[in-house]
Amino acid sequence: MPRVLVVEDDAQLVRALKINLEARTYEVEEASDAGSALQLAATRKPDVIVLDLGLPDMDGVELIRAIRGWSRVPILVLSARHLSEDKVRALDAGADDYVTKPFSMDELLARLRAATRRRQAAAEAEVPTTVATDGFTIDLVAKKVQRGTGTVRLTPTEWHLLEILVSNPGHLVSQRALLREVWGPTYQENSNYLRVYMAQLRRKLEADPAHPRYLITEAGMGYRFEP
Repeated sequence: MPRVLVVEDDAQLVRALKINLEARTYEVEEASDAGSALQLAATRKPDVIVLDLGLPDMDGVELIRAIRGWSRVPILVLSARHLSEDKVRALDAGADDYVTKPFSMDELLARLRAATRRRQAAAEAEVPTTVATDGFTIDLVAKKVQRGTGTVRLTPTEWHLLEILVSNPGHLVSQRALLREVWGPTYQENSNYLRVYMAQLRRKLEADPAHPRYLITEAGMGYRFEP
C-alpha cells in the first residue's frame, strides 16, 4: 500500500484528497505545516509527498529544499501558483512534478501513480536523517549539529555546504557543483568562496582544522565528507 504524505493547510481539500486516495488503497498521512511535514517525512518514510507551496510557517519551496537535503522521495507540488517562475523555482528546488489548482482528480491520481512507479523502480537508498561521527553528530531534519555536549552554530551557507557533502558520503563533490548549488550558476568559478567557508566549517567541526579528518579537500577538484 503506497504511503502518501499530504502537506496542505486547507482542511477541506485534505479531506477530499484523503477520501479519494484511501478509496484507491493509498495510505494517507497529513501535515498542515512544514514543521509537521518534516517530522512525518523523516519518521513515516512516505512513498510520495503531495505538497502545497502556501504553508503557514515556511514557503513550500524552502520545504522542498529541506527535504532534498536528505531524501529523494518524489515530491508532487499541488499549488494555486500558476506562473511559470513559480513552477521553475519549485522544480529547481527538487520537486518532481507540478499540478496547478483547480485540478482534475484523475490527472492527480495518474501523476501519483507515475511517481510511485518511479520510486519503486529506483529502489534508492535514503541518506540517513542523522549522521554520527566520532567528533560530531548532524541532524539533517532539525538542521542541528552537536559537538560534545554543545550545539554548533552554523550560518545558513555553512549548513548548506555541510548538508550537500554529508548527503554524498565518501564521494567527491566538485567545486563547480558546490558553488552552483549554494551560490548559484553565476558563481561557478568563485572557488575562493569555498575556501573561506570550508575553513570556517573545519574550525567549528574538526579537532585539528589544519589536518581535517572529515571534511577533506581534493586539490583542484572539490571536497569530500568522510564519515
